[in-house]
Amino acid sequence: MAHREQSFQAFEQAGWEDERVVAKYHEHLASVTTQSVEVLLDAAAVRDGSYVLDVATGAGYIAAAAAQRGANAIGIDFSSAQVRMARARYPNIRFDQADAEALPFDPETFDAVVNGFGMCHLSNPDGALREAFRVLKRGGHVAFTVWDTPEHTVGLGAVYAAIRTHGSLEVDLPTGPHFFLFSEAEYSCAALTNAGFVSPSYRQVPQIWRIIDPDQVFEAISEGTVRAAATLRAQSPSAQEAIQTAL
Repeated sequence: MAHREQSFQAFEQAGWEDERVVAKYHEHLASVTTQSVEVLLDAAAVRDGSYVLDVATGAGYIAAAAAQRGANAIGIDFSSAQVRMARARYPNIRFDQADAEALPFDPETFDAVVNGFGMCHLSNPDGALREAFRVLKRGGHVAFTVWDTPEHTVGLGAVYAAIRTHGSLEVDLPTGPHFFLFSEAEYSCAALTNAGFVSPSYRQVPQIWRIIDPDQVFEAISEGTVRAAATLRAQSPSAQEAIQTAL
């Protein structure tokens, strides 16, 4: 029962402190997640001169794209491993280790707060939205990207479908928010409204995952993620083999 006794936040943070996981995510999944960066920045009205906070910055892709627009960007992540990678990739941008649910910034500091695929890794995403509201200037914008529901997210959907068919999703992991909680437009808009924002909007952004080997899907999820990888590791050896075959 060691996993369930651990908090969800500690579980996620420990997983993303593993430099191998960080490197595999960058290798396999960054080519997908970066396809929505420009749409995300447009939604947050990021332009030349904007002060932008990139929450859950990972390897720093979004902060770097904002800087290319002429924005003054800061990236934060709860993982020191991610921060080190971001600093190495973009040495001219400020990256700090910090908690999305307790931002170390004064009220009304930023014109925009963005979060690329980080909401599902937070123990209190609603609290993170309230923190984003607090540090935004009046009239500022928040924008975040999340994976669509499993039936529309072909890669992740196939993984969870294979686990459901050949293994079990009821495994010994710390309890946290549902991975696809913010995938529903109604929930996301309601969460934004509850945090203080007005006129929330939602759109789908097509992304394509190109692979060179069928086993790359299983490898990417098992080696480059935290929650999904732990779910795979919790399966029996025969179930893992069946899941990989199905994928």
